[in-house]
Amino acid sequence: MGNINITESEEYTMRKIILLCSAGMSTSMLVEKMKQAAQAENYECTISAHAIAEAAEYGADADIVLLGPQVRFNLSKVKGIVSCPVEVIDMAAYGMMDGKKVIAFVKKVLGD
Repeated sequence: MGNINITESEEYTMRKIILLCSAGMSTSMLVEKMKQAAQAENYECTISAHAIAEAAEYGADADIVLLGPQVRFNLSKVKGIVSCPVEVIDMAAYGMMDGKKVIAFVKKVLGD
């Protein structure tokens, strides 16, 4: 792959998406489904899952933080820690491991 040249009129943004759950493990399957969906749509992003206790560390430079439904009660706490949008993953999308639906939601929130 070659270098990407960016002119002033173009804006190249690789989105950083962070998922938070109880231990960082239950969302790893969803992360993989989201990566597949993002790749299929040519949506450039990095996606990773972490424990809710690591919100400050991993959310600091994120474009969006998504909470697993099981930790949704931490929404206001996480919003107070990070400066990006913080949203709860739709329970149905989470349960069905619907990466495409979650990526669509991320794009809507971020205006992509």
